[in-house]
Amino acid sequence: MFVDGLPLAAPGAYDPAMPPTDAPFSQRERWALCDLLAELGPDAPTLCEGWRSADLAAHLVTREHRPDAAPGSVIKWHPLHSWTDRVQQGLRDTTTWDDLLARLRSGPPALLKPVDRTFNTVEYFVHHEDLRRAQPEWAPRALSTADEDQLWRYMRVAAHAARKAARRLQAPGREPMLLSKKGDGGLVKGPVGELALWVTGRTSVAQVEILRTSG
Repeated sequence: MFVDGLPLAAPGAYDPAMPPTDAPFSQRERWALCDLLAELGPDAPTLCEGWRSADLAAHLVTREHRPDAAPGSVIKWHPLHSWTDRVQQGLRDTTTWDDLLARLRSGPPALLKPVDRTFNTVEYFVHHEDLRRAQPEWAPRALSTADEDQLWRYMRVAAHAARKAARRLQAPGREPMLLSKKGDGGLVKGPVGELALWVTGRTSVAQVEILRTSG
C-alpha cells in the first residue's frame, strides 16, 4: 500500500501465539486496545482532542510503520506536524477498518521489536485509556505489581515533560520519582497508572492527589 507515494511497511508477525500471561505489558496493552477498537468501531470517541477511534488506530500504525512521519507526532514544528497529519489521515481514509486493526495488532516492524518495551509501554497503556475513559461508565483498572513495575520504569521519559508542574511523583510502595530539584511544582501522588496518565497530559481523568510545596 502507498500513501502520498511512499510505501507503508508490510505488517510482520509479532508473537501472535504467545500466551497473554507470558507477553510483556506493552504487547498485552496492544492486544487489549485492538480488542476494544474492534468492539467499538472506527467512530468511537477518545480523549484525544479531534480524534475518533479510527484516528487513534491510524496514529499508532503511522508511528511504527512510517518513520518519515513519526517525528511530527512529537515535534510540533508545523511542516513536520502537517506531514504527519497528512500521512495519518491518508492511512485512515484508504485502509479498511479490519486491515488497519490487523496491521496494528501485528506489532512493530522488526527494527523496533528489540525496543518495543521502551518505545511502546507507556504509549499503548495511555492510548488504551484514551479510548476506555472516553466511554460511558468507565472505571480505573487495577494493574498487577509486575505491570506497574514496567510502566513505572518506562514512564520516566514522559514524566520529564511534567517537571514544571511537579517536582516528585509518588506511587504506593515506591520510592518517589524526582522530576526537578527546583520550581513551583509539588508532589503528585497516586497509583502508577494514574500518574502515567497525569504526566502525559490526561489531567482531567487521572485520579491523583496534588500536594503543593513551598521553596
